[in-house]
Amino acid sequence: MKNKNCQSDDLVSDMIAPRKEKTKHLFGSVKVGERGQIVIPKEAREIFDIKQGDILLVLGDVERGIALVKADALQEFARQILDKASKPDE
Repeated sequence: MKNKNCQSDDLVSDMIAPRKEKTKHLFGSVKVGERGQIVIPKEAREIFDIKQGDILLVLGDVERGIALVKADALQEFARQILDKASKPDE
């Protein structure tokens, strides 16, 4: 998938996320089933430690799209915010 703007076959690294660390990923595409379900690719589940029974929040922005966030990660973030709010000027 080389083109004149791309130095390698890794489109994500070269065009979407030109960073030294591998922090951005392109996992491919998924097809929405009859009931609105999708399958999260195995590599994505492994990288983000998504296991059966995990609760994912579906967030959306009309301009930017849809994001999935593990509920426990967001819960921990909210807990940290509340802890800091309850201890002003520390």
